Amino acid sequence: MQRELSGAVADLGVLVPIAVALIVKNGLSATAVLLPAGLLYVAVAMVYRLPVAVQPLKAVGAIAIASGLGADEIAAAALMIGGIFVALGATGLIDHLGRAFPRALIRGVQLTVGLLFLKVAWGLVADPPSSFENDALAPEWAVPLGVAVVVLALVFRRRPIALALVATGVAVMLVDSGGFPSFGPSALEFPSLSATTFAAAFTALVIPQLPLTFANSCLAPADAARTYFGARASRITPGRLALTLGSANLFSGAIAGMPVCHGAGGLTAHYAFGARTGRAPLAIGLTLLVVALSVGSGLAVVLTAFPLSILAGLLAIAGLLHIGLLRDLRGAREWSLAIVVGAFGFGLNLAVALAVGLLLWWVPELLGRIRSRAWTSRLSLRSPR
Repeated sequence: MQRELSGAVADLGVLVPIAVALIVKNGLSATAVLLPAGLLYVAVAMVYRLPVAVQPLKAVGAIAIASGLGADEIAAAALMIGGIFVALGATGLIDHLGRAFPRALIRGVQLTVGLLFLKVAWGLVADPPSSFENDALAPEWAVPLGVAVVVLALVFRRRPIALALVATGVAVMLVDSGGFPSFGPSALEFPSLSATTFAAAFTALVIPQLPLTFANSCLAPADAARTYFGARASRITPGRLALTLGSANLFSGAIAGMPVCHGAGGLTAHYAFGARTGRAPLAIGLTLLVVALSVGSGLAVVLTAFPLSILAGLLAIAGLLHIGLLRDLRGAREWSLAIVVGAFGFGLNLAVALAVGLLLWWVPELLGRIRSRAWTSRLSLRSPR
């Protein structure tokens, strides 16, 4: 059970920084931020019985934080994304679309995510977000401590090291901030929505998020789950992932909370640190629910003191191990496609990477089929009657 608990907290390097920024900078209710994530984790434990990850919608979060968008625009984006993915999952359309994406292209998406995790991890220690101005550790120690966390995590990965690191971080956070200043949930409010709000959210938040959610929250986690768990992952399909994340976002939008998704990198993080069953998502889900409802009103004060080096170290390990999924590629064509998709996804954006990858894979495939049919037709014409 210790390894399950260690795996349960291994993906906090993605969840905590975005959650803190949305609470501190964008003014979201701390309880509304954690409730959707906690409930989706519990649903994951019941539906999939494996450590499927729950993460913030990263493009929505990053753009909303950088642009200073309010709770109403974020809620509108969550409602639209929720509706889109519930429809894609319920109709089975996403499963049909997923068949057009070869394994090498999915590995390229996973390479993109791994590289982005490493980039974000470096940013957390080299240029700490202003949301974490209460981090007790001196800035000059952030990078060395982050490297130390990575080394510790790699050396003791088969032990509950992630649990020990997070427990240490929580202790430092509580000591530095003086504990929770108040108890009970923070206030929940329904968003104020209008046509203008939906239009602004669709342009600024939904369009950039859709390709990332399609590829990294539906296709890539299903593929990673099959790699790690084999036949046990039969319940994890792109369509079901679309349904669970879509439903969670409809709830999140209704309470002006944090939009959430599944993530292939998060699944790697959970698996790498020991999670093997639904007990891991159930444990972290119940923990998030308890925190949201019991101390949500005081979270905005204490979370900003969580040591960034621990979050960065966990995130870096997840990135490195996620890139390791490429090891099952075979031949120059598969490797070339994965690297090209990873480079475009990391350097530009995932929508461009997917378009380039599909063209590079399917144009030669279709041309080859046309030539094959033409050759077969010629042979049939030459054969004696």
